[in-house]
Amino acid sequence: MKISARNVLNGTVKEIQIGAVNAEVVVKLSNGAEIVSIITKESTERLQLSQGKQVSAVIKASDVMIAID
Repeated sequence: MKISARNVLNGTVKEIQIGAVNAEVVVKLSNGAEIVSIITKESTERLQLSQGKQVSAVIKASDVMIAID
């Protein structure tokens, strides 16, 4: 995967709170810090996110996106 964003933080999904439209995804980084991303419920399903899954938090401007290989 190649992307233009330079801020890519690898981590593990710690928690997912799914709402009617959006989901809050908490990603735990290797140093113990946590990143929280709000993404669509559809994206959560399409990426097959679940607790313990390895993901990358991609930070561009004020948005945090979730990516998988």
